[in-house]
Amino acid sequence: MAGEHPDDADSQLGSCERPTRVRWLVFVLASGASWMLYLHRYSWNFIRPALVEEYEFSNAQVDGLFTVFNASYAFGQIPGGIICDFFGAHLFLGIIISLWSVLLPCFGLTGNFYGLAGLRLGFGAAQAGCYPSLTKVTKVWFPLRTRTIVQGLIASFFGRSGGAMSSIIMGTLLMGICGLDWRLAVTIMGAAGVLFAAAFVWLFRNDPREDSRVNQAELDLIREGEAESSTDTSRVLPFGRVIRSPSMMIFIFQQFINAGADSIYVYVMGSYFMEAREFDVGTAGLLISLPLWGGALGGVMGGFVNDGLIHFTRSRRWARTSAGFVGKLVACVMMFVAIQQVSGIAAALCLFVVKFFSDWTQPTVWGTCTDMGGRYSATVFSIINTSGSVGMIATPLLLGIILDMYTTKEIVDGEEQLITDYAPMFAIVAAMYLLSACCWLFIDCTRSLDRDVRAN
Repeated sequence: MAGEHPDDADSQLGSCERPTRVRWLVFVLASGASWMLYLHRYSWNFIRPALVEEYEFSNAQVDGLFTVFNASYAFGQIPGGIICDFFGAHLFLGIIISLWSVLLPCFGLTGNFYGLAGLRLGFGAAQAGCYPSLTKVTKVWFPLRTRTIVQGLIASFFGRSGGAMSSIIMGTLLMGICGLDWRLAVTIMGAAGVLFAAAFVWLFRNDPREDSRVNQAELDLIREGEAESSTDTSRVLPFGRVIRSPSMMIFIFQQFINAGADSIYVYVMGSYFMEAREFDVGTAGLLISLPLWGGALGGVMGGFVNDGLIHFTRSRRWARTSAGFVGKLVACVMMFVAIQQVSGIAAALCLFVVKFFSDWTQPTVWGTCTDMGGRYSATVFSIINTSGSVGMIATPLLLGIILDMYTTKEIVDGEEQLITDYAPMFAIVAAMYLLSACCWLFIDCTRSLDRDVRAN
């Protein structure tokens, strides 16, 4: 048309563009990082017994090695989140994935306890920065209206399925079918991690605005519904804002209780099914994996429920609160149902449901971190995950005392045996889920730590 400015024509042409799909490549890379983290972490299920057999370590020693990992993983969270917020996830994730993948096969190089402790320390510290960084990735690369669904898939489904597949890939495939020893098996898994890290560095970019493969239509789609950028020029979260935020302090406590309750799926399930329920190792392995699969599916469902509630209620605050409260409340109720089961298989199915509803709140946690954190999402998530990691260190100490209190000596078939009643421990875990549910009623995700004001 006469008099039309060339820039106006370009703008109209750009508005008709189909959005590119680079964000889905980012989704694959982020999901792969989450899957790889749990795949490598759960290889300890095979490394642990090998160390006991070959080097005659005591249970206290190998469990001490596990605690060393938890400690470095817990206290590496906040530094990892700060580094990611400052420099971006691109090189940081590539480096830490490479590092923990290289450290994994090193467990087979020494039988020295202190050397193994150093390796576990480094392994935990390297993995600590992964999820804070992936929180940042989902904040930057995915639109607000579907972000929680994406977070549920990345954090819950691919993370939990990586843990569930670890025993199948390392044990059933590499050590069983292929007949490899554990050292060669972890070497192959570590090499796969290094190759993935190289692909991540090659294909990923920190921000869609920095990626030449992203067109304006996709950039507009990603930014749709996003609040205006903060005018805050600080590249590191001022921690005074954390202390002054009641919602953030309750959120921290909630995650401590939540992760502490979930620690039973790592520490206790093997003993529960093999000792209390008297299943053989093969059957117990399948039953132990059920809660993990429940968590994987629950995380996916929770993401859809959360974003659906946001659309239906038009209130991000109460959508997050409702999803968190209901998930933990149902987990509490189902834990009491599990306690009542006479059949071990029925109890395992109930625990599947418990973990389903417990983990359907995981996308809510991620979404709340990105809502409250804004440009500091990685740091906020690292604070929350540190609290959860500390809960996973502290809670087993309490639960161990409870189990000892309810362990008695009985004569079975003419032999004296220790019999443990697990019901009181499960009841305490149910109470922790209830307390976690109540916390969600007081968490307001719209209280942004980015701008120190209420978010949209």
